[in-house]
Amino acid sequence: MEALLVSTVIVAIAEMGDKTQLLALLLICRYQQTWPIIWGIVVATLANHFLAALAGVWIGASVPDEWLRWGLGLGFIVMAAWVLVPDSEDELPAPSKHGVFWTTTVLFFLVEMGDKTQVATAALAATFDNLILVVIGSTIGMVLANAPVVWLGQRFACHLPLRLLRALAALLFFALGLGVLLAWV
Repeated sequence: MEALLVSTVIVAIAEMGDKTQLLALLLICRYQQTWPIIWGIVVATLANHFLAALAGVWIGASVPDEWLRWGLGLGFIVMAAWVLVPDSEDELPAPSKHGVFWTTTVLFFLVEMGDKTQVATAALAATFDNLILVVIGSTIGMVLANAPVVWLGQRFACHLPLRLLRALAALLFFALGLGVLLAWV
């Protein structure tokens, strides 16, 4: 259960101000269809984070424990710095002939490739011994961060204290990295 909670919280906070939140805002502004966008986010995140978690489990099983501990600890500390860097604004997605759900699913899947939440999911899967709970938790975290943007649109996005949220995410990643390095986690 700890894997689910930690994955949910870390991904939700790390996602604040991320390019996928901007994508969610752009999609709702363009298509004005809440549920197909939210379900597209869910499906894309499940697929993307499942692949990331598989990679994390494989790395966790293949790398000696001491190396893994140092790699994860330093990785989380690097993630702390990465979270502080704001994403640049992307262009609006082109209208699709395949519908809002599939447009959202494909765009979210692609935009998440190599993203900090995907890397965090891989690291969490290597840390915890429960791939399914990590994937479910990271997906819940992604939806918790993106669904309000979709539901409330631009009005909500204008009032987010993104600097504070990025600082909080950085602090959590740093604490997790320090905890791993000092064998607290």
